[in-house]
Amino acid sequence: MKKYDFDTLANRQIDNARKWDQSIVKAKFPNVRKDFIPLWIADMDFQAAPEIRTALSEMSINGAYGYTYPTERWYQSVIDWYKKRHNVVIKKEWITLGYGTVPNMHILVQSFLDENDSILLNTPIYGPFAYAAEHNNRQVITVPLLKHNNRYEIDWVNVERNMKEKHPKATFFCSPHNPSGRIWSKSEIAKMAELCKKYHVLFVSDEVHSEHIIEGTFTSSLEMDSKYMDNLVMFTSPNKAFNLGGLKLSYSIIPNETIRNQFRKQYTKNSVTSPNVPGQIAMTTAYEECDEWLDQCASYIKDNLEITKTYTDKYFEGWKMMEMDSSYLPWIDVSKAKLDMHEIAKIMAEDAGVVVGIGDDYVSDADDFLRLNLGTSHAVIEEAMSRMAKTWQKVIANEMESV
Repeated sequence: MKKYDFDTLANRQIDNARKWDQSIVKAKFPNVRKDFIPLWIADMDFQAAPEIRTALSEMSINGAYGYTYPTERWYQSVIDWYKKRHNVVIKKEWITLGYGTVPNMHILVQSFLDENDSILLNTPIYGPFAYAAEHNNRQVITVPLLKHNNRYEIDWVNVERNMKEKHPKATFFCSPHNPSGRIWSKSEIAKMAELCKKYHVLFVSDEVHSEHIIEGTFTSSLEMDSKYMDNLVMFTSPNKAFNLGGLKLSYSIIPNETIRNQFRKQYTKNSVTSPNVPGQIAMTTAYEECDEWLDQCASYIKDNLEITKTYTDKYFEGWKMMEMDSSYLPWIDVSKAKLDMHEIAKIMAEDAGVVVGIGDDYVSDADDFLRLNLGTSHAVIEEAMSRMAKTWQKVIANEMESV
């Protein structure tokens, strides 16, 4: 078995990474340390799998970057991926190429919702879910998730009440959940699908974070009973799994022909046509050749999670990391801390030189949360956690002196 190197990081200046850019970070934290470590935007600092880099190098050296099309090989790579990784059989005609999951959500809103119609979200949730509605003069209904045993649960009574009384046209369901990394069970997914079917709400499942599994087993919406397939839109991409977000390629899987055609009609209106050349090559190669890289990457991130847990439990009084099943983005409850999330983020940027995410980016019900990014080397995580621990110990010491 080939051993992949996750300790050697890419030079993030070459690819103009937002998360590492001085001007962008300074706009958020004007007094950030110059030697800051960014643990905010959800992309990884690892070099892409060597197989992907080789394929892109061959394309680059060839020297032609003209118009292309979704190839049969690309479609087959998606079909094969779902069969071998998720034991799901999908048909080629269900698959539609996209330029990103967030653009797909905007297109879906334009396709199925009239102005002043609404979508339903279980919050906190990834901010662009709400933007897709708000940018198109549609409404957002939020149903707060419940916290139990340090994990989120769905408030089924509140979900059904809102569907019955407010008549949303769609629900955007994040599976696994972003930001907490919670994997929803097959029964939970089926229950949401059943409610959507009962109240004529389109069930839209975003499964972008489904490939980095830390604990448990992920269930795709495509594994549901066939009676739910006629009301399903599934969005995903290889972007989080293989760190290909900048290549702007994604896809949808829509079993129902009528829904699929209506969705594609909006693609035509927006002139979404041929794919990104390197994006298609990278994605096809990832799905055909990079299973082992992905598995080793998930294992490496799991070690980063253990480092983070050890530091958090030992040094960060008032912080509580939620149980995380998937992805590389721990969700930390700081409601019992001495400072609020904005104050913590500011002092970490300025004193520790570590840039963290904050709950403002997750629509609602996230006022006491920070998010970290573990998609980097063990050494970087050790350094970041060590810096933050020293800063937090100073915060605690100062609090004690002021009492």
